[in-house]
Amino acid sequence: LEDTIRKFGLGYASSQPAGLTQSAKDAGYNVDLLKQVRLTNDYDKDFFRERVMFSIHNLSGKPIAFAGRTLKTDKETPKYVNSPETALYIKSKILYGIFHAKRAIRSLDECILVEGYTDVISLYQNGVQNAVASSGTSLTHEQVRLVKRYTNNITFLFDGDQAGANASIRGLDIVLQSDMNASLVTLPEGEDPDSLVKKLGHEEFDKFIKENAKDFIYHKMETLLAETEKDPIKKAAAINDIIESIAKIRDSIKRSLYLKECSHAFN
Repeated sequence: LEDTIRKFGLGYASSQPAGLTQSAKDAGYNVDLLKQVRLTNDYDKDFFRERVMFSIHNLSGKPIAFAGRTLKTDKETPKYVNSPETALYIKSKILYGIFHAKRAIRSLDECILVEGYTDVISLYQNGVQNAVASSGTSLTHEQVRLVKRYTNNITFLFDGDQAGANASIRGLDIVLQSDMNASLVTLPEGEDPDSLVKKLGHEEFDKFIKENAKDFIYHKMETLLAETEKDPIKKAAAINDIIESIAKIRDSIKRSLYLKECSHAFN
């Protein structure tokens, strides 16, 4: 949709070797600055070529970096090329879509975390406007603090594969240290947020999230229990692992309740 394209600053980098660089020169832009933000390379050629472009905005809505996705299918071409870090853009301190989502996050008192740019955009188009993406990186303390400005509730939405589950568990301890409430929704096999919201629509998608959201600690307990089975050595390691996570919870009442549940689960 045209409105989405303009709102999220979507575009296309042409195949011309220096199309953007020359246009910027003609418009009076400083080439040295273009090189600093890596829109232009050291040879006065465009950094991004033949890619669908995603603008990455800061909290106030200003574009500070870009991601370019190839439409080619050959495996030698990287799927994504991203702006390198600059004085303006530090990847660990920004979440994709946070500028557009912050109002909905505050009003709904919940932030949905997804994996990619297209997930955020598709959810937004379908009425789910409180979603952001960590853009393929593990969640950082700075990103969690960014969410905490608007809500204490974060829901991780990941594809139903093991990589998605592992990524969510890696982000768990950081969320707990920030004294936030975290839950996880595992999507049906073969689905991602984009495909599921298109299939279900806004209301049914919201209903699916609410019905399938699982407390993060309980999710971790179930995951570790499934891995240990009847192996006492693995079970001991799993208990230590879960206790380390529970120890990071600042609220003493929450901590004691989780310990009670954990001791029951692990017998």
